[in-house]
Amino acid sequence: MTVMNSRAWAMLLALALLWGGSFFFVGVAVREWPPVAIVLARVGLAAAALWAVVLVMRLPVRRDGTALRAHLGMGVLNNAVPFLLIVWAQGVLPSGAASILNATTPLWGVAVAHVAGVERASWNRAAGVAVGFCGVAWMVGADLLASPLPAVLAMLAATFSYALAGLWGRRFRALEIPPLVASAGQTTVSTLLLLPTLLWVSAPMPGTATVAALVGLALLSTALAYILYFRLLALAGPVNLLLVTLVIPVFAILLGAAVLGERLGMQHLVGMAMIAMGLALIDGRWLRK
Repeated sequence: MTVMNSRAWAMLLALALLWGGSFFFVGVAVREWPPVAIVLARVGLAAAALWAVVLVMRLPVRRDGTALRAHLGMGVLNNAVPFLLIVWAQGVLPSGAASILNATTPLWGVAVAHVAGVERASWNRAAGVAVGFCGVAWMVGADLLASPLPAVLAMLAATFSYALAGLWGRRFRALEIPPLVASAGQTTVSTLLLLPTLLWVSAPMPGTATVAALVGLALLSTALAYILYFRLLALAGPVNLLLVTLVIPVFAILLGAAVLGERLGMQHLVGMAMIAMGLALIDGRWLRK
């Protein structure tokens, strides 16, 4: 298994902060816009911003079949399929249950990478993921008990798709495609795949708060986040990358308490401590010492 260094851990925490903030942005935008329209605006605005930076920086863009297949697979596995499944599931799931199920991503990642022979799971890595997942479940576990089975299965299918995307994305480094170009390519593919949903969904003219939330969601929680995503993937490997989903609920809850005035209870603090223990176990350096 690839060992996480200090730089990789810093990038993982930054990525978790950006993706944890997406819950805040979506919470604002969903007051006026339907979820599918929010997802389409998210990937569409992110794609436009990323391509603008690619053009300004004059980065090389491969147009051969191999590169296009890489972008297509990533857009399907990492955006279009999981985004639609999660949006549908969150229509009936409590947010706490959704965050628990989203945190199963590294469990899938460890299993898929082990079966595929990409990264063999060590005992401390598997145990750390399990402890971290238990921390997430401890924070918001009650919501899962009342969740309908179809929505639960949709969330699990989405997290499995994320795990496959982590493996698929490894090819961008081999193809020497820069993270900016990889991010622009996958968001462009997912935008094109989601455009037909406009035939069934209409969105009113957004207000100032919704526009600000959509811009933050697209530029910070998507464009900037995916640049970090591909850099972390190249640096730390697909299994370590998926650990970010264990930390996202922590930042989502902290941001909710700090910005929206939501309650921060003892179960949240205990859950965060369990997640920290799981991440320390995964890191392994304290065990070796």
